Amino acid sequence: MVTRQTIRTIGEYDEILSAEDLAELRENLHQQLLFRREQLRQLATASRADDRRLREDAGRIEVGVKLAASARMVLADVEEALARMDAGTYGVCHLCRRPVERHRLLIVPQARHCGRCRQLREAGR
Repeated sequence: MVTRQTIRTIGEYDEILSAEDLAELRENLHQQLLFRREQLRQLATASRADDRRLREDAGRIEVGVKLAASARMVLADVEEALARMDAGTYGVCHLCRRPVERHRLLIVPQARHCGRCRQLREAGR
């Protein structure tokens, strides 16, 4: 398990992602994991009930399908972030292999890319 990682900020100095930061991030990710699993369970239950009313409200069902797809994507991101923590690779950009900024991880704990690479990916869309 990683206890300390150096996270470079855009400024001239390095910030340290402390053991406390990592513990807080892990707890945040764990809470997201539980929330998304419960959300998917509730959507599956609602979906079964909606099958009976399929003809009545197709729009509502479509929203539920999209919510479930989104929840599955976020759940996969959270599970991958927790696996990276366990492997000691958490906080490293998947593209440039530089550290992901500390402030970015504190906002989006499952982030896989540094801010620069994220901007480049979004600009390429």
